[in-house]
Amino acid sequence: MTTEPRTAHETHPRADCTADTDGRITFVLRPQADDLPSPRLLLRLRPEKGRPATTPHVLDLEPVGDGRRRAVLEPRLALAEGHWDACLLPEPGAAERRLRPGLRDLRALVDGHLRAWPSPVAVRIPYPTKDGHLAVRAWLRTAHAEVGAIAVTDRSTTVTARLHGASLSEGAAVHLRRRDASGAVRTLRPRVEDDGRGFSFTVGHGELVADDATGRHVWDVSVRAGSVDEAPTIRVGRLFDDVADRKEIFVYPTASVGGAAVRPCYTADNDLCVEVTGAARG
Repeated sequence: MTTEPRTAHETHPRADCTADTDGRITFVLRPQADDLPSPRLLLRLRPEKGRPATTPHVLDLEPVGDGRRRAVLEPRLALAEGHWDACLLPEPGAAERRLRPGLRDLRALVDGHLRAWPSPVAVRIPYPTKDGHLAVRAWLRTAHAEVGAIAVTDRSTTVTARLHGASLSEGAAVHLRRRDASGAVRTLRPRVEDDGRGFSFTVGHGELVADDATGRHVWDVSVRAGSVDEAPTIRVGRLFDDVADRKEIFVYPTASVGGAAVRPCYTADNDLCVEVTGAARG
């Protein structure tokens, strides 16, 4: 009898994980053939291009029976914003082994938009990477504006959102900043709810294509909390659920304006933007 050769992924241990509403993540390492006297779970921030690696977080793996081991990432342990790869450290000085995702219980995250988040806004979502490993997507921001509904018509896009970690005061404004050398900005006055947290705004598509040449342009969306120079500028996006990367998942209608196509979308960081492609009006 012959056996199938083990694939590269099968050499990596597997871990189940559960996320709680308060930001706690519990990892349960499934039984291993290796007898590991003091294994630990390591979370390593994936460095951005050109930046040095940072110190990883190391969590104890405690036995919980049936050969399984558990590690807990507590809410008070802040994770810098970015992608954290989950690894097994079999023993001090040993080579790290990337973990594969097992069962992921993220039900507690689905309704995150229904509660008020204090400052700093810390969000963590376990997810499988494209190459089949386990990682945690983390956001850590002083404040955040969570997108609710997005309505697209032929002429405009209307966005509703709610601010967390801050409140809007007199003179608050929404900014759409073009992501290129021009640095063009469109400023809108939001409609603010009585509690100073909920707001909405409408941007006319013609405002975003009038100055454009052919090609692709992206407008990033943020809100300034007040009129004074010290008022914080806060990115608008969607973080409070179980979706670590919504860029290719949430697809909104495209409007045609003067030969250009306009559509709201999300960045790789789940921040809201508006994409304009094609010829300009004119």
